[in-house]
Amino acid sequence: MTLRPTPRTAAAAALAALLALAALPAPALAAAPEPETACTAGTGPYQRELEAHLERPVDGVQSPADCAAVRAFQRANGVTPADGYAGLAAFRTMTAVAARANPNAAGHCPVREDRVTCVDLERQLLWVQSGRRVVFAPVPVRTGRDEQETRPGWHEIYWRHKDHYSSLYDNAPMPYAQFFDGGQALHGRPGNLYANGGSAGCVNLSVPDAERLWNLLSEGDAVYVWGTKPGTDD
Repeated sequence: MTLRPTPRTAAAAALAALLALAALPAPALAAAPEPETACTAGTGPYQRELEAHLERPVDGVQSPADCAAVRAFQRANGVTPADGYAGLAAFRTMTAVAARANPNAAGHCPVREDRVTCVDLERQLLWVQSGRRVVFAPVPVRTGRDEQETRPGWHEIYWRHKDHYSSLYDNAPMPYAQFFDGGQALHGRPGNLYANGGSAGCVNLSVPDAERLWNLLSEGDAVYVWGTKPGTDD
């Protein structure tokens, strides 16, 4: 025989169920995303170039939409600060991005069967090609300033030192140094890559780029430098 619950026992069961639910932990609430801050950077010296690259109206005057587009480009390509300002760092990175499809389209870097590190002083770019195949995509660099220009022509990596410090310039750090001509080297530059207008003749890369290049190259590899760095043609 099945016993039917009395109204009192049914109420007690319902109360017990409610108490059990109350004892369960409340579901965690997802944190609300922080609102995007307004992009307020003013017009930069490379405004027109960034506008053209980002397919914005090319008028050379920063707008909120221009600022947001430049900031998105900076974020996507690791440019800091990502503030929307069309400055030198954004421009140099833009030049490298634009060159990725075919950095040697003009044919200035000679094609050899073996590996060649190509240094374009005009565009301030470096890439490595093996035959016609690019094995190290173009990256922005900082070469020698006026009267201390990076020497053009064919060179060869003759010495490498991973944790080098300059014996000529106040013990300045030169991580992943690969020397190619009379003290001039490919090496990383900690901090702002573009400060002070240029190097003392070396080819400076960001430290991460210099490390990747170090892992690719070897003593005896060819380096070819050509062109004229803007501001050093007087």
